[in-house]
Amino acid sequence: MDIRTLRYFLAVAEERNITRAAEYLCIAQPSLSKQMQNLEDEIGSKLFERGSRTITLTETGMILKKRAEEILDLVEKTETELSSPGGAAGEVRIGGGESYAVCTVAHAARKTQEEFPEVTFEFFSGDADTVMEKLEAGLIDFGIFVDLKDLGKYNSMRLPHSDTWGALVRKDSPLAEKESVSAEDLKNIPLLLSRQAKRRDSELYKWFGGNLEKFNVRARYNLIYNATLMVKEGMGVALTLDKLVNTTGDSDLVFIPLKPKLETHLDIVWKKYSILSKASEAFLKNLEYVIGGGSAAPSEAFGTRRL
Repeated sequence: MDIRTLRYFLAVAEERNITRAAEYLCIAQPSLSKQMQNLEDEIGSKLFERGSRTITLTETGMILKKRAEEILDLVEKTETELSSPGGAAGEVRIGGGESYAVCTVAHAARKTQEEFPEVTFEFFSGDADTVMEKLEAGLIDFGIFVDLKDLGKYNSMRLPHSDTWGALVRKDSPLAEKESVSAEDLKNIPLLLSRQAKRRDSELYKWFGGNLEKFNVRARYNLIYNATLMVKEGMGVALTLDKLVNTTGDSDLVFIPLKPKLETHLDIVWKKYSILSKASEAFLKNLEYVIGGGSAAPSEAFGTRRL
């Protein structure tokens, strides 16, 4: 199994048709069919269910598609890094959830691009489990996590801003008049919670007194935008972090902080003993410079931290 074959396989999986994939790849259709058959023989399992007009992936095919995308992603990233050995260039990939604290990361990214115009950034938004999976697989360089428990496994920097949890409600909700919301206030009210809230070690789960099962959880979300639409539709109250949804002006939504107050902290982490690209090193230097308040040149501010 080589890189070219994986590219061909992904083209077939995307087009769902051998003829169209062959046209896209500019190769003969019989040659492509033969290579896909050889790939199935090598793996020892069918990758496609072939119909009269289209083909679909088998379960094995779907697994291979996911892994092939990851492999080719790493190959592309490595080629980009190696193509500019003389200076900081290439792409820095960062994954994380939604948080106002990410403004610090964005500030450092901007400073990095001012210093090294050939550096680009890819920001991936997702829940903690998905981001961690990508970090461990090497598909992103850095992950941003809320109150990560196992910080000792990684190199890390704490971002300076904290986030405040609260309830996102419609203006016509009885809760909208309150200055703060307690767990008692949320009893028997339909709730929309993030996927991480159900984990017993999460701070939000603990805020509910470890009895989240007694509350009326009607839906779970991983990104707040969809939850916002559900709140507007009247499906329930979403528990989320402050400053992620505009509740000013003509907005028909209200954010109410929790009582007792619940704050979280974010850390940006990267794998220990990893070999970082020059672009990633430049970003880290600027990030520590920004977190430190810009009291020294980026290279000086970074001198105390070893990668």
